[in-house]
Amino acid sequence: VQLQASGGGLVQAGGSLRLSCAASGRIYSSHVMGWFRQAPGKERDFVASIRWGVGLTYYADSVKGRFTISREQGRNMVYLRMDSLKPEDTAVYYCARARNGGLRSVADFVDWGQGTLVTVSS
Repeated sequence: VQLQASGGGLVQAGGSLRLSCAASGRIYSSHVMGWFRQAPGKERDFVASIRWGVGLTYYADSVKGRFTISREQGRNMVYLRMDSLKPEDTAVYYCARARNGGLRSVADFVDWGQGTLVTVSS
């Protein structure tokens, strides 16, 4: 599967953005779609994930209550709604797919998109 992330941009603190991830190819109900982010000079970190079949969602503590992950199965789309953005949310955001049921670990996600840059100004 190929993943194409979009929707990043520059936003002021407190603002909102919605990221989109278009997936080509088949996504099975056992797969997990996730969003990760990587700030300059830092490791890639888990943000949120969703079980493709049942829609259960999981979040990093740092974004819980502010970000919402969702999917649109008929269009093979995954979204990340980001509200109350903070300067520390600035990063390149990646969508990814895990085929082994993994939920949070970078190592479990084997298919990655190219990333979209989110910059939050103070």
